[in-house]
Amino acid sequence: MPFASPEALAKKIIGSVQEYSLLSARAVGNLFSKPRYIADTFTQMDSIGFGSVPIVVLTGFFTGCVLALQAAVSLKEFGAVNMTGRLVSLSMVKELGPVLTGLMVSGRNTSGMASELGSMKVSEQIDAMRALGTDPIRKLVAPRLVASVVMLFFLTIIADACGTAGGAAVSVLLLRLNAGEFLHTSYMALQYGDVVEGLVKPLFSGFIIATVGCYYGLKTTGGTRGVGQSTTQAVVVASVSIILCDFLVTQLMIGIFGR
Repeated sequence: MPFASPEALAKKIIGSVQEYSLLSARAVGNLFSKPRYIADTFTQMDSIGFGSVPIVVLTGFFTGCVLALQAAVSLKEFGAVNMTGRLVSLSMVKELGPVLTGLMVSGRNTSGMASELGSMKVSEQIDAMRALGTDPIRKLVAPRLVASVVMLFFLTIIADACGTAGGAAVSVLLLRLNAGEFLHTSYMALQYGDVVEGLVKPLFSGFIIATVGCYYGLKTTGGTRGVGQSTTQAVVVASVSIILCDFLVTQLMIGIFGR
């Protein structure tokens, strides 16, 4: 594989960012005008949301279990094992729930969007859609954008609940803590800013998942091999972008709420 010059690489990156920004802007703009493909939106909600429930439940539950075990080991040195619920709830709601949900859904659905749209692109279905007077971004991207943002919000809530339940199960069954005390400390540890932070992050993650997956799908070239490359690139870029966005949102929320 030949090495590109720094100038060519910089131009390629800037051009990709420009194309991605235009695609995202057009997709958002299409949400405020007709026609709206409501049926396609609900179809994508079913695929993205309900299809991701099992992996989100398992990820959230076992993350809470591991978090409770690790927290108990550290807190035991200070005689504060009864504060395990506080640490589990704060970690799940503010950080682990939104991030892990975004990464799991990204791995499952960003690849699906990129491969599906990439297959349509290389088989010239996108061109046929344009020839028939249908805007591919309005028909294909906008429904996936709405479905990803809406469903990731609720999937994150499910992950938070399952993570807290996993932590409670480990604390009660293995650490012999009182269930009522665990749930009480978990609830009392959360403040308004913590909940807002945990529910804002999935909105950005859902936007990234949909737009990145559709962008790489629509720019696919090179037949079936190109579809595979686009799928891999979409998952990698979406995952890194979610983690970067998490850092930026966390910094912003700390500046607003002070914690």
